[in-house]
Amino acid sequence: MEPLRSALRELAPSCRSPRWLIPFGMVVKRIVPNFAVTDMAKARSFYADILALDVVMDLGWIVTFASPAQMAPQLSLATEGGSGTPVPDISIEVDNLDEIERRVREQGLAIEYGPTTEPWGVRRFYVRDPLGRLVNILAHG
Repeated sequence: MEPLRSALRELAPSCRSPRWLIPFGMVVKRIVPNFAVTDMAKARSFYADILALDVVMDLGWIVTFASPAQMAPQLSLATEGGSGTPVPDISIEVDNLDEIERRVREQGLAIEYGPTTEPWGVRRFYVRDPLGRLVNILAHG
């Protein structure tokens, strides 16, 4: 296995541990945040109507929303949200930030931060979903 790891490091020197290429290892396929809710209708209005996520599973007690876009699993750990902001509960990247901002304002939700273009190149704003979760809505430049 070590000759394979050495060869992979030569191909991807910026990657500390090229686990994504190890053929016999374990791979995280997806990461799913689970939010406790008391009002599913309010949650659905935010995640389906504003963010246009599709309901892919509805068992009554749990509703799962998804995007048709292919995504790599990610998990961010932070001491702050950047630019001195609080750490958001979830970050959602979109392809049209202005449209999402319009929908948020149309629903009467208050934007808590932004919209702004950050020094690291993303344009974003913070909004609380109807359940009180701080949501970072962002688009890469």
